[in-house]
Amino acid sequence: MIVALTGNVAAGKSTVAALFRHWGAAVLDADQVVRELQRPGTPVYHRIVERFGPGIVGAHGELDRPALRRLILADPAARADLNAIVHPAVRAQREGLVAAARAGGARIVVADIPLLFEASDPAEYDAVVLVDAPTPLRRQRLVTMRGLPPEDADRLIAAQMPSEGKRRRSDFVIDNDGDRTQLERRARDVWLALEARSVA
Repeated sequence: MIVALTGNVAAGKSTVAALFRHWGAAVLDADQVVRELQRPGTPVYHRIVERFGPGIVGAHGELDRPALRRLILADPAARADLNAIVHPAVRAQREGLVAAARAGGARIVVADIPLLFEASDPAEYDAVVLVDAPTPLRRQRLVTMRGLPPEDADRLIAAQMPSEGKRRRSDFVIDNDGDRTQLERRARDVWLALEARSVA
């Protein structure tokens, strides 16, 4: 069973992914895949530098992620260009990782995909799990926990599809508007439902 786990920025998706992994899922982290694909020397890295110029390269040759983020948040066309470079490579890498997890006997494979609805096809998965939290709470987390300036937090939130549309298209929604105990209980309920589906 291949499950897509998604959620807008600072909703708590990574925490849920860690819980699912603890309970037995093989978790494929799209952000980690992206970091590997963007290492200096890779084809994706070269295409990004070719498109956006040396201003997004750090002192040691790695991508300057804050500079790149500022650039794509200010320019929707630049964001679309970056997605066109990165997402096909991520999809190909993810398909290989899913195949390896299946071959290893994993019963539930969870693909952690932040931009599932923006840049992928939810229909490719057996189930979609959305982790959601109110926008003001996500903004507060970005500013206080991640240290983003408020204006960058606002741009980052605005760059993603609002969660209302994502909720309607998801099989399961885990609301993360309380404490860690509540989140874990809600995630556990969804995990048990996924396990039941996987053996049906």
